[in-house]
Amino acid sequence: MGKRRRLWLAVMMASTALTLAVSGVAVAAEPAVPDTVVYAGALIDGVTFAPRRQVTILVHEGKVAAVEAGYVAHPGATIIDLKDQTVLPGLIDCHVHIASKLPSQANAVEDMVTHSAVDAVLDGAVFARAMLLQGFTSARDVGGGDDTVSLRNAIDAGKVPGPRLWVSLEPLGPTGGHGDPSNGFDSRLHHPDWQNGIVDTPDMARLRVREHHKRGANLIKIMPSGGIASTGDDPRAQLMTNEEIKAAIDTAHALGMKVAAHTYPAQAIINTVNAGVDSIEHGSFADADAVKAMKAHGTYLVPTLTVYDVFMKAAQEHPELLPPGTAEKELANDAIPKRNLPLAYKAGVKIAYGTDIGEGDHAREFALLAEAGVTPADALSFATRNAADLIGAADRIGTVQPGRYADLIAVAGDPLSHLELMEQVRFVMKGGVVYKADGHPVALP
Repeated sequence: MGKRRRLWLAVMMASTALTLAVSGVAVAAEPAVPDTVVYAGALIDGVTFAPRRQVTILVHEGKVAAVEAGYVAHPGATIIDLKDQTVLPGLIDCHVHIASKLPSQANAVEDMVTHSAVDAVLDGAVFARAMLLQGFTSARDVGGGDDTVSLRNAIDAGKVPGPRLWVSLEPLGPTGGHGDPSNGFDSRLHHPDWQNGIVDTPDMARLRVREHHKRGANLIKIMPSGGIASTGDDPRAQLMTNEEIKAAIDTAHALGMKVAAHTYPAQAIINTVNAGVDSIEHGSFADADAVKAMKAHGTYLVPTLTVYDVFMKAAQEHPELLPPGTAEKELANDAIPKRNLPLAYKAGVKIAYGTDIGEGDHAREFALLAEAGVTPADALSFATRNAADLIGAADRIGTVQPGRYADLIAVAGDPLSHLELMEQVRFVMKGGVVYKADGHPVALP
């Protein structure tokens, strides 16, 4: 073949390849990522809580493709053998503050005035990694700032390991209320971010919700009542007006965002539920009427027993590390939520799992729920199916079924008989990526 002919053929072949590429016809496919097969000795899928024995879970491109009876062969797939373990959906904590340190580890006031948002996002990355290794593949952060948006985005981009985050930014509440960061400080001290959550009129509530939405919030957190771990406010008082509460909720719902409400006293719970809130956080002083309102409206309760346990111990052993005047409030009130939870539980109020911590053991809530009379199956449902429903992501997380993310954990035994096994998670997969196997981290920085 002559040189001119060979040159003509080369040009035509290059032109054809370019045409195919531009038209979307693949000329050279990337090597296919092999599917993963998980062999589960038992599976509690979160759809129901009766274990299924000897199950195959097929994972394709980060999602569950099939759940099959028996140990089914899939030639070419990577095999993960968990035949001696119980597999469950990845756990979900609906009330975290991802960058918050344990009260026994830092002086709260000193830490607040000497650490920036950059420090917070770095702390949050450390705590998020630990949380993922504990088996929590998703979480709802209900009170941070721009640092939580940055951390959420970094996790989503695969830059740092951690649970999927839904974030609220700063809680919205009145001047001097539980969400006012300046409580107890010299009135001449100022930080521009301290105003980001202040709401003193219905119009301010609407504006703050819209600002939070613009800054990247997935949901809104409001502070209708006072709290315990803050200086100068009364946890038994409603501090937001009903009009402010409703304005915040209505605006958030119009923007497609759910609303979580830190609410302690019974009447404030009733008022907030009547305004259409999606979840009551803590609900510490709920009475029969408040429980009845939550049940009637289908409002979730997120009890957060862990935080009371943690802060009670801090108030007893290290009161000097807590904000001024709060140790007394902790000692007087922290035992009440555990006594009140059975009222809501027995009434059939919808409950979702939450701890109200960042640093620390997010699985300890299981033991506290059990002490309050919650059955193991219900405790597991709070941290999987119910939590996914509250977040609004039940089509993606909370159960092991086709189309959901391949978020899987495993324990060595039966958690329905031994709920304490949830504090000893041995295997963690999030989105088809294994982060823990045989009780040890895998491929983590």
